[in-house]
Formats: sequence, structure tokens, C-alpha cells
Amino acid sequence: MMRITASNLIHLCLTALLCTGTSALAQATSKDVPLEKIVVSAPGPHNISYLPVFLIPAIGADRDEGVQLQILPVGGGSVALKNLVTRNADFAVAGFPAAMSLHTNGGDVVGILPVNDAPLFVLMVRSALKGKVKRIADLRGKVVGVNTSTKNSKTTSQQMAELLLKSDGVDLDMVRIVPAGQSWLTQSSLILTGTADAVMGDEPFASRLSKDGKVFFLAHTGDPKTTRKIPGANFLHATLETRSDVIRDSPEKVAKMTRMMKKSLQWIATHSPEQVADKLNITDTEERSAMVQALRNYPRTFSRDGKFSKRQLKDTELFFHKSSEGDAGAQALRIDTLINTQWAGSKP
Repeated sequence: MMRITASNLIHLCLTALLCTGTSALAQATSKDVPLEKIVVSAPGPHNISYLPVFLIPAIGADRDEGVQLQILPVGGGSVALKNLVTRNADFAVAGFPAAMSLHTNGGDVVGILPVNDAPLFVLMVRSALKGKVKRIADLRGKVVGVNTSTKNSKTTSQQMAELLLKSDGVDLDMVRIVPAGQSWLTQSSLILTGTADAVMGDEPFASRLSKDGKVFFLAHTGDPKTTRKIPGANFLHATLETRSDVIRDSPEKVAKMTRMMKKSLQWIATHSPEQVADKLNITDTEERSAMVQALRNYPRTFSRDGKFSKRQLKDTELFFHKSSEGDAGAQALRIDTLINTQWAGSKP
């Protein structure tokens, strides 16, 4: 047994005080040092193509990086890109054809990680028009909703709608294009109020309206009959993008955002649709059912490794060129000049 002397007692008290002080300092430091804020803008909420963005804070992937992720939901990828180039956001997630459209009009945008593996769009028509609209050509004279574009960037949804219309001999001046947003509220209201006759919509909103008998599908990128009409049909849709100055001045911020997104993609790949819905706190019965079913129906929606595919980039360039015929600047654009694989990596 150790003999307690005055010297030993003093030593033990000093050690205890030192340990207590160190612990208190560590706790104070962890509380006092604010988390780094990173702002990302993306369509949503609860649009299936963009779920990995909204899942990041839900699974704590941002906290793991010492980051507080602030998400700015918008009604279209072009609006997300506008937030990026006007410096309201550090990053945007948008369809890459929309990013190429922005670049053609002078916007500074660089793709750094693929979020989607396959595009997911549905051209849905109001059920009241069943029997009158049997094919895309029958949309002549009708009102068609697309994801919200901006002055300097045409959304991927609008590019897709225009390609499909042209494929069936419908000139663009024969229809009226209106903004439809990229949320359940905006897309369903256009259909339910009859403001639009058709909407180039997103999942799970389209399937939910179909289940309720409010719409029927005229085209679907999950259907080979549709994709055969679309050059570059397997184009890169939702993509993580930033500006060149962010890459130059804050490369560690880009690295953190890339790691967060990859962690979110991996989480989705290793969890059930029900667990995804739980983590996103989707409690509305109809919304939850539609989301779970959509996740089950479209397992290829998300990239599993977060790496750029050379084949997909080639398809994206083809899709963009076909949707931008007559625009010399767009035709001259090469996608490789807009992609930085430093953080995400690439594959054949």
C-alpha cells in the first residue's frame, strides 16, 4: 500500500486539477469553435434525384467533417445554379445539361461529382385529356410545365421536353412552356388546377399522381420506348457543382463536400428504402409510400461510387448538343472542360 505523505497528496491534487482543467478546456473548445458553414442549393425537397443532398445532415455526414451544411431548396436546377454563380451558395446540385447551358451563357460552373447514375423524368398528362392526348404530337396547342429555368440557364427538364416534342414533329412555338418547380406542391398544383395540360415531372411526384388517378404517363426515361427517342439518353443528371474560385481558394471545402456526398450515396446503397424515408423523417402516409416505392422501382437512380463515367459524360455532351441545335456556342462546348475529377475520380 502506498504511503500517503504531504508531498504525495500535493502531487495527486495537482494532477487531478490538471486533468480537470484539460477536460474543461477541451469541452469549452468544442463548444466555442463554430462549425464551418457550407451552403449548397438543390431542387426539392423530397425529389428523388436530389435525396442524397438532403440526407447529408440527416445522417450526420456534415458533422463528421466539422461542417454545418445549409441547404437552399429551389424549384429547378437552373435556380440552384443561379445561387451558385451569384455566390449565395458554395455548391449546387443540378442536371449537368443545365450547367452546360449556364456555361454557354458565361456562367462559371465546374462539375465535381456525379450524384445520379441515370436520369429520371416522367412526361405526365392530366387524366381529363385521356383519349385526346395519345402521343406527344397531340400536345400541340397545350400548356407544358417544366422545371424552372432562368435567363442564363435552361433546365435539363426543359431540354428533355423540347427534345421529345421535336422527336414527334412538334415545333416549340406550338406549345406554351410554363415553370413547374421541382416539388410535390408545385407539380401537383399545376396538374390538379389544370394550369398545365402536361408536366415534365419528377419522381415520386409523378407516380403519386398516377396512383391517385390524376395523370397518365406519355413518356418515361425508365421506358426503352422513350429512351430510344433521346440521343444521349443516359446523360448525367444531378451533379455536384461549384465555381472555379472555390476550387482555387478553398480546395479543402471541395474535399469535405465531396466526402459528405459520397458518404450519403454509400448510406443509400446500404440501407432499405424504408430506412431512407425514416432518416428523412417523411411521415405523411401517401408521401412516404410513394417515396419508398420510387426508391424500390429505380435502383439505378444514384451513383454508387460517386465517380465520373466517361461513357456517361459522352452521352451528356451528345444530349446537350442535340437539345441546343442552332446555338454555335453550345455546339462548340466540350464537356471535359467543365469536369474536375480530382476529388471524385473517374472510371471507363
